[in-house]
Amino acid sequence: MRAQLTGVFPGLERALDLTNTGPLTLLTGYQTPAAIRRIGAKRLETWLRNRHVVRPDRLAELAIEAAERQHTSLPGEKLTAQLVHTLAKEVMGLNQQVAELDKDIEARFRDHHVFDVITSMPGLGVILGAEFLAATGGDMSAFGTADRLAGFGGVAPVPRDSGKISGSLRRPQCYNRRLQRVFYTSALFSIRHSEESCRFYDRKRGEGKRHTQAVLALARRRVNVLWALLRDGRCYEPAPPKALAA
Repeated sequence: MRAQLTGVFPGLERALDLTNTGPLTLLTGYQTPAAIRRIGAKRLETWLRNRHVVRPDRLAELAIEAAERQHTSLPGEKLTAQLVHTLAKEVMGLNQQVAELDKDIEARFRDHHVFDVITSMPGLGVILGAEFLAATGGDMSAFGTADRLAGFGGVAPVPRDSGKISGSLRRPQCYNRRLQRVFYTSALFSIRHSEESCRFYDRKRGEGKRHTQAVLALARRRVNVLWALLRDGRCYEPAPPKALAA
């Protein structure tokens, strides 16, 4: 859809964020500079508002500005505009299906007996929590130890001993990349929302670790905590300030 729109109206393609519903709604009705100029800013804003678009005034303003910068009708504009209209409607339909699936996933996740335990961890919301549950089943007895869970999730190094050389570690080659993304992303989120995580990350950075290394170190530590919570069936509780100081 972006490629088609760029072919006839590049200014509008640059101005719009096509991952949002508002711009997609606009493209179901208007795809060319001439059409947007004809309707004008006020009527376009009303048209968008009637379709429940957020900030219709701002979107209408962006579209009019892009239309005023292009007064040339490009070859195949009419056919391409029709194609953009069709693609925009299809994308909106797919987005609706994804939203409905997300609701179903959330409903099933909420019914699971470990929902409260998983989502009590800072950075682990409904989506990441559901992905963690799908990857592990939520049963920590299948892993035995937190180390095995961390290794399965690709956030723990594995031995690379050879001959007389021991204690050498390397990044694992075989692990669940989906689970690693859950651990890594949730660790990133926790830095923003948890003082303990932020403090741990800052300490690792102070030790000279790069950003990715520090986040992975935090993710590894969080695996220990999550594994213990699931094993014991209890929710996460932030450490009190006095305990942190100690």
